[in-house]
Amino acid sequence: MTTRSQEQLLVYGHFINGNWIDPNETFAVLDKYNGNEIARIGIASRQAVDDAISNALQTFQTKTLTPVQRYEILMRAAEIFKERKEELALTMVQEVGKVLKDARGEIDRGIQTFIAAAEEAKRIAGKGIPLGQPGSENKMAFTIRVPVGVIGAITPFNFPFNLVAHKVAPAIAAGNTIVLKPAELTPLSACKMVEILTEAGLPAGFLNVVNGFGHETGQYLLEDDRIAMFTFTGSPKVGRHIKSTTGIRKVTLELGNNSPNIVHKDVKDLDQAVDLCVTRGYINAGQACISVQRIYVHQDIFDVFAEKAVQRTQALNVGNPADPTMDVGPMISEKEAKRAEEWIVEAVQQGAKVACGGKREGSILYPTVLVDVEPQMKVVCEEVFAPVITLIPYSDIEEAFRMANETRFGLQVGLFTSDLQLAMRATRELQFGGVIINDVSSYRADVMPYGGVKDSGIGKEGPHAAIEEMTDERIVVINL
Repeated sequence: MTTRSQEQLLVYGHFINGNWIDPNETFAVLDKYNGNEIARIGIASRQAVDDAISNALQTFQTKTLTPVQRYEILMRAAEIFKERKEELALTMVQEVGKVLKDARGEIDRGIQTFIAAAEEAKRIAGKGIPLGQPGSENKMAFTIRVPVGVIGAITPFNFPFNLVAHKVAPAIAAGNTIVLKPAELTPLSACKMVEILTEAGLPAGFLNVVNGFGHETGQYLLEDDRIAMFTFTGSPKVGRHIKSTTGIRKVTLELGNNSPNIVHKDVKDLDQAVDLCVTRGYINAGQACISVQRIYVHQDIFDVFAEKAVQRTQALNVGNPADPTMDVGPMISEKEAKRAEEWIVEAVQQGAKVACGGKREGSILYPTVLVDVEPQMKVVCEEVFAPVITLIPYSDIEEAFRMANETRFGLQVGLFTSDLQLAMRATRELQFGGVIINDVSSYRADVMPYGGVKDSGIGKEGPHAAIEEMTDERIVVINL
């Protein structure tokens, strides 16, 4: 169970075989707005990680949950999430700095992720295989899907509830066991999810948690060959390390992006396009891998778009994320806010202009619109992961497609147009895992397949797609 220190701070150790294990070492979890210590979290030793994996493997080998049992557990958890929505949202406000309305929205999405995974638990099936070749006349073949075994899940700080849900819920639905390593900056939402899953009836051993730092605890996980598959959301740098370390084992990597969005001159509703581009560029202080970043606007409407974008940006409320009227809160740390501020300063030194924003107060970076940018600037060619958008004019759609594609990333892209043929052409020519028409790159329905190409990752998420990744297809041939 959860323990409390003498100062009444919440303390989480490691969750192994249905019990919280008191940690030998801990570190502070901070309120990202005021810097106050709100909890302490354990640092898993190599032995603790070994124990968690051993228990997960033993559980996988000796215990099973039927599809109906998996469904019922996940659905009960979703109901408890609904009952504790405000508590979970307020936890995220503190540990992430996410504004309250967005935190509530993330809990709602996580609930839907669990419900979708629960439904998929009862639909896992193979397929019939025709054997229409000489010598196979008396044979019948079909496939079944079987769980892979122990899954190592490493999750990011920016969506500590829903992105954990996207790994944990499908893994349970598919019949696997999981060892979860939450982000060290935002571990509390994941730990509370584990408690709720236990309350919902998930037996001991199906979900173990090891807390700690990625370079240490995460590395212990990567080095253990008993883990059959890894699922990771985070930076391309860490993604490459995971891929190089895990060898031929399965991996799903959801990595970065510097999301382009194209607003063509035939956009049906310019005001709506402005509103979507601006608000989705700053949601979660821009700390989302599909946040709007590069906005390519046709030169015929560029000036009007830019004026409206600045007005919309300046109308946003920035400050204490616990205030329900706030639109943008702090970034995850002052260090990251300074890093983004430095990128802005560097872009200005290289010729860019700040149309609005650009100032920083501690960990709060005010929403920023940059114009007169060039492709080689970091705010354009790298993932800024901050409340910064760039406006770039273009003269013809071929130029817009070319600029959008000139990136090592390829997660999602948005295009606003009234031309159906152009929209369909975009689905073929834009080199991204998702092409979103008449909405922005940051659109994601949690049931849809979600994943990128190039340096944006390998594999797909979304409950149905994740279960495909988290199961192996096995061919069965019967000689009649």
